[in-house]
Amino acid sequence: MKIDIRSTTIIGVRHKGRVAMAGDGQVTFGEMAFKQKAIKVREFKVAKNQVLGGFAGAAADALTLFEKFEQKLEQYEGDLKRATVELAKEWRMDKMLRHLDAMLVVMNKQNSFIIAGDGNVIEPDGQVVSIGSGGGFAQAAAEALLKNTQFSAKKIASESLKIAADLCIYTNHSISVLEIS
Repeated sequence: MKIDIRSTTIIGVRHKGRVAMAGDGQVTFGEMAFKQKAIKVREFKVAKNQVLGGFAGAAADALTLFEKFEQKLEQYEGDLKRATVELAKEWRMDKMLRHLDAMLVVMNKQNSFIIAGDGNVIEPDGQVVSIGSGGGFAQAAAEALLKNTQFSAKKIASESLKIAADLCIYTNHSISVLEIS
């Protein structure tokens, strides 16, 4: 019997010259919550560029992909777009990597990307990017907060994740937020 592992909501917001990313801490297996305070967002500092990343899916798989992504960022001297495309190609083509079960979101001050193991790289149009089980809830909340408040990017990311946690059973209120300016 295959049990779906559902865990996380990641939200990224670009606003007023700042970039923030937030992730919840819940890890579930089937219908059980195993962990409440996992950290699923991180900052990469490569070649004077700051990049934020977050993951949804299997933690060990995502951490492996984060390592590969960091290598690509270093190889391409902080060029986020090139590192993202090259990671997606390798993830899709490599015999071992293509079985990894995760989704990544990466962003800097200029670009945001969602990277999936099937080779898809999506560059959303707007200021908000989200993945995970509560991603739709968090994105809707963030879009409303952008239009109707004077909150900072960090506050919008945090508040939108709190709203998602109220609605999504796979998202909790143990929130980690990172910000770059």
